[in-house]
This record gives sequence, C-alpha cells and structure tokens, in this order.
Amino acid sequence: MTTRISTFVYGDDPISQAGVAAQLRGQPDVDVVDERRIDDAEVAVVVVEAIDEHAARTVRAVQRNQCPRVVLVATHLDDAALLLAVECGASAVLRRREANSDTLVRAVVSAARGDGMLAPDLLGRLLQQMSHLQRDVLAPRGLGPSGLSDREVRVLRLLADGYDTSHIAAEMAYSERTIKNIIRDVTTRLNLRNRSHAVAYAVKAGLV
Repeated sequence: MTTRISTFVYGDDPISQAGVAAQLRGQPDVDVVDERRIDDAEVAVVVVEAIDEHAARTVRAVQRNQCPRVVLVATHLDDAALLLAVECGASAVLRRREANSDTLVRAVVSAARGDGMLAPDLLGRLLQQMSHLQRDVLAPRGLGPSGLSDREVRVLRLLADGYDTSHIAAEMAYSERTIKNIIRDVTTRLNLRNRSHAVAYAVKAGLV
C-alpha cells in the first residue's frame, strides 16, 4: 500500500489556508496534518499573497522545524519573487489561480521525492533572471553562478580533497594567510559555520 505524504498547510490568512487544505484533504497520496503533527510533516504548503521577505522568513521557519521541502503558492509572482523563492529553497512554486487539487498533489509528490516543480513559463522567466544575474552582476565581479570566484571554488575543492591550509597554499602558490582569508570570506558570505560546513556546501552545490 502506498504511504500517504504527511503535509502541513500554512496560509497568510485563515481562508487561504483552509481553501488549500480542503483541496488536499481526501486525496489518496496526501495526509493533511495540523499544528499538533507539524513535526511529522514531510512537505509544507505555504500559501501567501506575494513572495516577499515575510514569505521567505516563513519558509525558513518551516525548514528549521525539520520540514525542508516547501511548496510555495502565491497570488502574485514577479521576477524578483521567483529569485527569492529559489534563494529560500522552495521545492515548487505555483500561482494561486492554477493551484487546483491535481496541481497541488503533483507539487507535493514532486517535493516529497526531492524534485522541483515550476510552470514552463515561470521556468523561462527564472532562467532569464539567472542569466541576467550571471551576466550583469556576478561576471563583472569575477564570480560564477554559485556566487563564488574560480579561486574560491578551487579552495573548496582542495578542502574537500582533505588538504590543510598549508598544503592548499603550496598548491595554489598563495600564502597561508591568503588561504585563511579566502576560507573566512566564503564561510562568512554564505553563512557557513566552519570548514566542514563549507565542504558540505560545495558538495551539495555540485562544486566538487
């Protein structure tokens, strides 16, 4: 028997929350849970008017509660909202008017599998935004799509290979102070706790 996906629904207002929850209840693949079982939720559906900083804080709060897979449903979606959705780690983004029962279930199932879901036109807009970001913002600063320079990526790769600071410095022909500064800059900019966290980030981001 197929296990139903435990899903928590949060809305900016009670009507939106109740509406989306009602669309999901009774679906064979989904088990809608309330606040008492939020710790058991595999996927959270967050319903907002707009994807702004308030919505991003809500998503991050849900993720801190051991539910990293979030489906964002928004009434208004612009290009900045799409980038913010990616930044805060949403698994799927849906327009409110398109969020019928079938679409919601597909998004929840996709998120539970670790996949993403985005309408084709939204994906096109997102790719355009990413291209603009790389061309006009990152590239002039010597940064790649990851937000890291080639030099920073190489340091992370050497860290992942088990090199210590002195060996990295020798390999790259820099002083140990320079390598330490590079590592500190990367961990600070990306809010990483330490070198091990930096290596984990590099692996997750596909840099190594």
